[in-house]
Amino acid sequence: MPDYKSIKFLFTFSLLTCFTFSNLNAQQSDVSKNFSNSKLDKVLIKTLESDTLVWFFEDFKKTMIIDSSWQALLANSSMFKVQEDAIKNNSFDKKINFKLDSEALKKNLANLNAQTPLDIGYHPDLENVIKFYLKRDKGINERLLSLSTYYFPMFEEIFDKYDIPLELKYLAIVESALNPKAKSWVGATGLWQFMFQTGKIYDLHVNSYVDERMDPIKSTEAAAKYLRDLYSIFDDWNLALAAYNSGPGNVNKAIRRSGGQKNYWAIRSFLPRETSGYVPAFFAVMYIFENAELYGLKPSLGYTPYIATDTIQAKNLIKFDQVAEITNTDINFIEFLNPSYKLNIIPEDKSRKYTLRLPYKALGLYVSNEQEVYNYAQENIKKSKEKLPQYVKMGDRIRYRVRSGDYMGRIARKYGVRVSQIKRWNGLRSNNLRIGQRLTIYPRSTNFDHVAKASTSKKKTPQKIANSNATYTVKQGDSLWSISQKFKNVSISNLKELNNLRGNSLKPGMVLKISP
Repeated sequence: MPDYKSIKFLFTFSLLTCFTFSNLNAQQSDVSKNFSNSKLDKVLIKTLESDTLVWFFEDFKKTMIIDSSWQALLANSSMFKVQEDAIKNNSFDKKINFKLDSEALKKNLANLNAQTPLDIGYHPDLENVIKFYLKRDKGINERLLSLSTYYFPMFEEIFDKYDIPLELKYLAIVESALNPKAKSWVGATGLWQFMFQTGKIYDLHVNSYVDERMDPIKSTEAAAKYLRDLYSIFDDWNLALAAYNSGPGNVNKAIRRSGGQKNYWAIRSFLPRETSGYVPAFFAVMYIFENAELYGLKPSLGYTPYIATDTIQAKNLIKFDQVAEITNTDINFIEFLNPSYKLNIIPEDKSRKYTLRLPYKALGLYVSNEQEVYNYAQENIKKSKEKLPQYVKMGDRIRYRVRSGDYMGRIARKYGVRVSQIKRWNGLRSNNLRIGQRLTIYPRSTNFDHVAKASTSKKKTPQKIANSNATYTVKQGDSLWSISQKFKNVSISNLKELNNLRGNSLKPGMVLKISP
């Protein structure tokens, strides 16, 4: 336990400069009453009930109220879908009926071009794309402006470090609509839409708990390195942008087919269909955001600035719902600040450093009571008897024994890999398997059932319950994960969608729908 006497002295000294003893005595009982629902009651408050330190916690609670509209925005994924569909379907090719002064646009583009190393000169097709973005729902642009106030300072700091034009921050809007959990139809993931193999090249690790492609800081570092490498190949930022979307090979082929030209607009017709709309989309977004006031666009909501948050290195396994309870922080906000943790759990791995990002005041509370926080987290997990998914690194090898009824596709799905990978790892030319055959597999899935251990164990795997009962009553110690494991074909996302749950918190006695 910490030395509360020394802590009490420091806080009491600072607080007495602001409050009199009469104020403390008059309102202290209300503070304790308001705080009675917090898990801190079990960790700290009993010790602090008659101490001035309670005032610090009460002040902290009030400052941690996050606007509900802002929370809804952080969880909004529809903007990415709108952006992805527009580029994939090449919606920019259609003539847009929107009144825009072409001469004024040319002048504004010329002014913008003079301030950036990118070539953003006027082109009729670019004007059409700008009209497309201005004509669409104004709310989308204003919500993106709101999100940019959080992300752009982070992007600019990292791009400056790698000597990347700061204007390339707008690429994340085109790629993901500033959604760190965005996942495209081909599997590209995160703010900067890294494919799995490209992410590995730039040191973005993926395991059963963590996908660093969804980590805002690490993925932006990777994007900066990738863009720098592409520029070193083409010596042109416009072509580097095209290569970011379609790959250097496709851009090089377009240069050859155009007779060796190295101007984006000259090779555009030789690029893949999606890429032909990608770079104009970037220019359009950059132009509109740089001239937002000219078109009456303002951030639609207040925001929590990036600079008001900080990180701490996690020392033990801890779950987001535990952090939320202990620090009185909205769990959706914790998820927003830490999107790379796929299961809302920070794992323990001595070989890698995992961090937790929190608002400053929550971080201060966490650091001041760090050991108590981890003790509570471990006791909570033990009491709940929750079976957490096995921590598997990308590259951890297991040996799987083929059983009766197994086939390649089934095994591949179980471990989140492809049939072609299993065949390559094991030198197989066909999909034929025999019972008892041993396969080497490097798993990717987050929910496989410990097959490597089960093959040498005599214990039978518990059978999941058929979804004959349409509801389930939450018991003490239950979590969405443990409930999903009790029923066939039910996932955490299914439970949240069926029951309109925004977070992962459950209360004993709640009745959950299991099937529609």
